[in-house]
Amino acid sequence: MKSFTEYLWFETPKRRELINITETLEQLVKKSRVQEGVCLVSAMHITAGIWVNDDEEGLWKDLWQLLERLVPSGQDYQHHLTGEDNGDAHLKRTLVGHQALLPITKGTLDLGPWEQVFYAEFDGQRKKRVVVKVLGE
Repeated sequence: MKSFTEYLWFETPKRRELINITETLEQLVKKSRVQEGVCLVSAMHITAGIWVNDDEEGLWKDLWQLLERLVPSGQDYQHHLTGEDNGDAHLKRTLVGHQALLPITKGTLDLGPWEQVFYAEFDGQRKKRVVVKVLGE
């Protein structure tokens, strides 16, 4: 079995952002030379996630509104007793998830017709990374 690992680095200018990383992942799968296997994409910071969905601005807005309704920013979270102010970002990451396991078929990501992969930042403005691990034959 082949194994390939690469790190993606992000430093978003805004506190919250979605960044489409699908094309970058496709390039890494090709670089790995894995024909049949899986691509694991995992945010390595506890205030960022990985989201697989449609690349449509209205849906993005709906996601942000949903997360804000469920976990509003500016609230008095217990986490803030540590001196931090990002309790909502940790909880939003929990709801979205921190990783995705994507199938590889015939040397390319085998995604549905509208599926795209996004880096979801909930507490940006500092350097963070994502690990991409490709496994297979």
